[in-house]
Amino acid sequence: MSEMVVEKSQTKVDEKKSLKSYVSKFGPLIGLVILTTVLTFLSDKFMTMNNVMNIARQSSINALLGIGMLLPILTAGIDLSVGSILALAIMVMGIVTVNMGMSPFIGILVCLAVGAAFGLLNGLMLTKLRLPHPFISTLGTMNIARGIALIVTAAAPIAGFPYMIQFLGREFVGPIPVSFLLVITVYVIFHIFLTRTQTGRYIYAIGGNKEAARLSGINVDRVLIIVYTISGLMAGLAGLVMVGRVNSAFPLAGLSFELDAIAAVIIGGASFFGGVGTVWGTLIGAMIIAVLRNGLNLLNVSADFQMTVIGLVIIAAVYVDVLRQRKSKKG
Repeated sequence: MSEMVVEKSQTKVDEKKSLKSYVSKFGPLIGLVILTTVLTFLSDKFMTMNNVMNIARQSSINALLGIGMLLPILTAGIDLSVGSILALAIMVMGIVTVNMGMSPFIGILVCLAVGAAFGLLNGLMLTKLRLPHPFISTLGTMNIARGIALIVTAAAPIAGFPYMIQFLGREFVGPIPVSFLLVITVYVIFHIFLTRTQTGRYIYAIGGNKEAARLSGINVDRVLIIVYTISGLMAGLAGLVMVGRVNSAFPLAGLSFELDAIAAVIIGGASFFGGVGTVWGTLIGAMIIAVLRNGLNLLNVSADFQMTVIGLVIIAAVYVDVLRQRKSKKG
């Protein structure tokens, strides 16, 4: 009889663990479904094809920044410079293509190269200068990139980009924005990179325990340089999509975009403590932010109040991460 009681109690414990694991894994998706359902009831315009595709288009820039931001956060780091890198990359692209009249193909390469170069600079400063935390190095490059973006054009915007540059942010395949198709393609590549390659596994290992990863033979500095270079590259790609949407480059572009990118990663289930997070969770996080903003706009909620709501959501997501860490340490 006592054995049956023990077995039943063990079964209940296993069921509770299974439920917690399920909620932890699919929590962001469940949150997105609930949010979408509520907004569908509150506004009859929300679940229309045009609005859904508009949300997909609006989420593209943050989704690209977010997937770049995921990598530093997986290593228990952060990249505060992505918004400023985006601005500098598109300003240099504008100078090359509009002011100098060079090929748009060269302009695209320059945009991506500037993003990757500043990301590389972040990685080198973190690893070679041995700065105590990436917060320091990326805070510095955030100001450097923004300052250069303002200097190179005397703070003047650049407009009139060639169609080839506008394509990613402007065109549609049927009802689907090309920018969202780009996001899906990039996310599939990153999913393969993080789950099927050695470097991807090293990124998770470094986030789990950097010193243990170093002692096991992982070249931590090399991996971190790759991580921050990719983050900068994605900022350049996001800038390319942004220019396509507005047909303009301006030095204050991307202001505070790094906060939305961090929010997408954390809301998507990643941990500030490193080693935890998924590609698809980040996409869901970016979609939650886009859906929330779109829904609040449809409900005629002021922009100031929207900032408050987004801030509360970010705090809630971080608090959930803290609770998860406490439970894992106790368990």
